[in-house]
Amino acid sequence: MATSQKTARKPNAAFMKPLTPSATLAAVIGSEPLPRTEVTKKIWEYIKKHDLQDAKNRRNINADDKLRPLFGKDQVSMFELTKLVSAHLK
Repeated sequence: MATSQKTARKPNAAFMKPLTPSATLAAVIGSEPLPRTEVTKKIWEYIKKHDLQDAKNRRNINADDKLRPLFGKDQVSMFELTKLVSAHLK
């Protein structure tokens, strides 16, 4: 059995590295490079601001004109969101 030590959890450096959004993603969150965590936060701010969560199933996000090119379809689940957004980060 391994003994676990209580240490402060360090953020993963890969998560904190600023990434540049594609033009499609920049239309939603802006064009400045951001860490992956901030990209996700900004997308959720956009979704909530424009009331894009599906009324019946809150796990689904309805695409508007800015999100449709990013998603490639009219609706995605919140679980697909991260994968779709990752494709638009460099």
